[in-house]
This record gives sequence, C-alpha cells and structure tokens, in this order.
Amino acid sequence: MKIRKAASTDIDKQLEVFDFARSIMRNTGNMNQWTDGYPSREVVENDIAAGNSYVCIDDSGEIVATFCFWKGNDPTYAYIENGQWLNDEPYGVVHRLATSGKIKGIGTYCLEWCFQQCHNIRVDTHHDNWVMQSVLKKNGYTECGVIYLANGSPRVAFQKYGQE
Repeated sequence: MKIRKAASTDIDKQLEVFDFARSIMRNTGNMNQWTDGYPSREVVENDIAAGNSYVCIDDSGEIVATFCFWKGNDPTYAYIENGQWLNDEPYGVVHRLATSGKIKGIGTYCLEWCFQQCHNIRVDTHHDNWVMQSVLKKNGYTECGVIYLANGSPRVAFQKYGQE
C-alpha cells in the first residue's frame, strides 16, 4: 500500500469512500456526524487545492482510504474545555479519515503515516463515533477534552505526541 496526495480525478472515489464510512457511522449508532452531504465535493476539491487531501492506494491501485492532513494550526483547536492539549508545540492535523472497509487496519495505516510526517498530531471526532475513538486510542492517542467546530458542534479531541 501507499499514500499519495489526492488529485481531482480521485474525487468521485473519495466521495464513495465517504459514503461507505457514513453508512458505518449510521450502523454503529453515530447518526449525527457527516450529515447533509458532508464531506461534499466542494470540501474535497478545497482540500485537494490546498494540497491537504490524501488517498491510500492498495496494491492493485484502488483507493481504500482518504483523509485530510496538514501541519499547522487548526482554529477550532484554539479553545479546549474539560481538559487540555498535551503540549503547545507545532502539530499536524488529521480530518475526514474514511476507509472503504475493504482492508482491515487501513485507519491505523493512515494514522501511522501521518505520525511519521509529524510527531505531534491532533484530531477530533464526534462523541458518537465509537469506531474512530477506538482506532485513535488503539494507536496511542490521548483524549484531551472537547473542542467546538465553527458551527458550535462539540467534538472529542485527541492528541498523540512523541517519537515513533
């Protein structure tokens, strides 16, 4: 497997992966995350234009996961309640991690790749996204508190720091 930056020709497949992930969310009791067509084509196009969209490709060349990753501040992480970040050092951010469900452990593979790029990662997820919370904890992420999206929606915040 390999991870590469996404291209505009990947968007339809990325949207399919998001649709699959959304169905897993619904089947595991997460009814409120990624609603109203989010992440939309426009969101993915913007991620690609910013150079922050990535895809994970299996050995046959099929996209089996997608995510947004960058190094730098996320404005929604400026305020955290019911806890604190592990540190105030520069960090990487992971958003919109989704897999096709075709290969077990792809979420871990993507998170490990991100951590290799930056040894200080912050990520957030919906309170009802038990699947993602489990993947994060399994991969050494610490629950740090609650952050709020620009629309005011709360998210459980995680961070991993250190050397691999």
